[in-house]
Amino acid sequence: MTNQRLRQLKARITRLQNWLKEEAENTEPPALADVIQGILARREQTGKSDRYQAVGNLKAAAKMLSFLQQNQIRDMAGLDEKFRSMIDEQMNIREELKPVERRMTVLKKHIGQADTYLKYKSKKALTESEQILFTAANTYLKDVLNGRTALPLKAWKKEYVDLTDKRQILNQRYASLKDEVKEAEQIRKNVYTIFRQEQQSHKAKDMEL
Repeated sequence: MTNQRLRQLKARITRLQNWLKEEAENTEPPALADVIQGILARREQTGKSDRYQAVGNLKAAAKMLSFLQQNQIRDMAGLDEKFRSMIDEQMNIREELKPVERRMTVLKKHIGQADTYLKYKSKKALTESEQILFTAANTYLKDVLNGRTALPLKAWKKEYVDLTDKRQILNQRYASLKDEVKEAEQIRKNVYTIFRQEQQSHKAKDMEL
């Protein structure tokens, strides 16, 4: 999910929250878990699902209920906040990955030049192409070391391994979170649709009275 997509989702949250505030001025929104439990109970009793097409089936409804309960979400604001926090975590991971990848690129070049330097340093006779490579590596390392004489190749390699592990962990978390956000987004859409349907149903009944 790109940063543009994440920003679009956050903008959508803001629009829906504004709508919710307007609705809340006239009515107290029902507890989300109670709404989902009510749907499950009605379906179990009647087998009808035409009023709640957003849910699709009992499995999807049960997934919604589980999500709300596991995250202790009791209202629409809590649902939005949970979804927003998941998107924020995604963006934070992307930002955390940037300096890691930049540093790994630098270290890879450091290590490559150091290996070239050491490879040709002890060689008695160098060909013209080898001399060019050795001179370039020597010049590069002098600039990097900035007056230091010890070549920290071991430290560079260790740092590169550590950053590789860190990048892998971050990428795994990002991939996992991407799936979680996709599922949470669908749940959130379904909950909002059900909430609107409930309100429309109540308004229709009020008009019949």
